[in-house]
Amino acid sequence: MAIYSDGIDNVRVFELPAGIWGDGQSFDAPRTALVKWRSSYSDKFYQVYVNGLYSGTTLESGQRQLIVQLPSSFSVAARIEVLAVDAGDFNKDFSNEFENFISDSGRVRVKMLRGQQLSINSVIEIYSNGGNGAIDYSEPVSDSPIQVWSSWQDKDGFGMSCFGGSDFGYDGAAAVGLGKGSFGYGQFGFDADSFDWISSQLGKGVYKFGVKIIDEIGNEDVVETEDITVIPAAIPAEHLSVASFDKVTNQLVLKIF
Repeated sequence: MAIYSDGIDNVRVFELPAGIWGDGQSFDAPRTALVKWRSSYSDKFYQVYVNGLYSGTTLESGQRQLIVQLPSSFSVAARIEVLAVDAGDFNKDFSNEFENFISDSGRVRVKMLRGQQLSINSVIEIYSNGGNGAIDYSEPVSDSPIQVWSSWQDKDGFGMSCFGGSDFGYDGAAAVGLGKGSFGYGQFGFDADSFDWISSQLGKGVYKFGVKIIDEIGNEDVVETEDITVIPAAIPAEHLSVASFDKVTNQLVLKIF
């Protein structure tokens, strides 16, 4: 299993027209773009990720373009990445390789492990300090309590279940599987089961989050994150056009219209 970013260049993104007015002017299709690139590989497939999320895979190794959906955001530019993958991995999602996209978008990801010591009816609430000071536990920032388990799962990874709660000697028989879950968070040989919570777009600040776990009879436990510095990306420029380009000096001049 391998992904390749070297050898891929000239990545370009084009707006797609949705129609043409009577005067010949076109109007763009909302939230849709054509991504094109060049590659030095001849035997790879290509995947496109938008803001770190898998958006699609080419159908054959010679394909160098793909239409993708864009998020609805008027304050943060969409970030697009093209990767080459081996033929055997063309349908695998490598989103976990793009942790940087979350911080670049002004969002924070909180990753949580879930072991079988958490009852099936446990819920989680997320609290925040709002970017400054102590965490405010009066109002959660998560939209609603997060259900830890959507359904009963008897085994969730080697060393992660409770003694007596699984088949003796087969603690990891129904584990997520090596390379399929959150590798590095569980015991080597089996991935631990985990799930993520992603915040809304945040303003500039030093954030801290509290994760409150509540079981079915009301017992509570709280785990707090370290300080997380959030610096949102700049608002993308608009109304720019190319005034000139000097091939000798490789200098590009833009103008605002």
